[in-house]
Amino acid sequence: MNAPRPPEPVLSLSLPALGRLMPMYLWVGIDGVIREAGPTLRKVAGARPLVRRRFADCFRPRRATDRGLEDLARLHGERLFLHFSTPPDTPMRGVVVPLSSGQGAVVNLSFGHAVTDAVRDHDLTDADFAATDLTVDLLFLAEAKTAVMAELRDLNRRLQGAKSAAEEQALTDTLTGLRNRRAMDQALGAVIDAGQPFALMHLDLDFFKQVNDTLGHAAGDHVLREVARVLVEETRTSDTVARVGGDEFVIIMPGLGDEARLAGVAERILDRLSWPIDFEGQPCRVAGSIGMTLSGFYTRPDADRMLIDADRALYGSKHRGRSCATFIWNLGDDDSLTV
Repeated sequence: MNAPRPPEPVLSLSLPALGRLMPMYLWVGIDGVIREAGPTLRKVAGARPLVRRRFADCFRPRRATDRGLEDLARLHGERLFLHFSTPPDTPMRGVVVPLSSGQGAVVNLSFGHAVTDAVRDHDLTDADFAATDLTVDLLFLAEAKTAVMAELRDLNRRLQGAKSAAEEQALTDTLTGLRNRRAMDQALGAVIDAGQPFALMHLDLDFFKQVNDTLGHAAGDHVLREVARVLVEETRTSDTVARVGGDEFVIIMPGLGDEARLAGVAERILDRLSWPIDFEGQPCRVAGSIGMTLSGFYTRPDADRMLIDADRALYGSKHRGRSCATFIWNLGDDDSLTV
């Protein structure tokens, strides 16, 4: 004869103690009405009452294929996937444990993978989780990762900004703010590779040495900055204006293939340069000599050849008396200078 089985031990636990162990619990009676709720679940529910309401009215399954929530006894041992029946519908998961003596069941809920959103949306802290819940540690790791990633992104932006600034500085003439010779070479190569018509102008200041000799290098630097301003004002934003020497400038004008238009630009620049430039009450007088060429003068434009031709045309302007502009025509072996 088998010995009688000893009665199962009964564990008595107060509701506050249960709330500390499972801050998102629900005590649901056999009638399906919620009799008590844990402190964190109350906080998440906010203004929505839970106690004395039917469990099936407060929550609904997250998936249409899930079984209904009307009969908790049938859900014993199954994992629940549910959310509140009214917004915000924070996703939760849980498990049902039946109680003895017809007391109903305890439903223990958690946020699962949605815990980060829940913490943000409901302003939760570590005090809202059980002391043994690894969620707090996971949240700390997630926040640490987010902080590290944000710092890395910020560092990458700073490095990219520093790189861009260094590249820009490497292409800029520090005195005038114009492009330098390196930038000019890049722009000239790019416009040739693009296969579009363009104009090339080489300008050298006349009488600039006298300004340095009589008024000093500070005056000379001031004159160069003013000349740079004139060149920028008399050209388009798509043009490249570069300082390639002490008082030498090169202008590359993409899309400009007409001689008359280029001559008009040169005329305006020379007129502006004839105006005296004031430096501390002293007038500084300079002029300009310009050499010009067009990509259309060449069967195949070549950067070095065009720069040489513009330079030769520039010296043609100086021989003609300065303060003028000269075109050079590419005629094979017989290059000639023309106005």
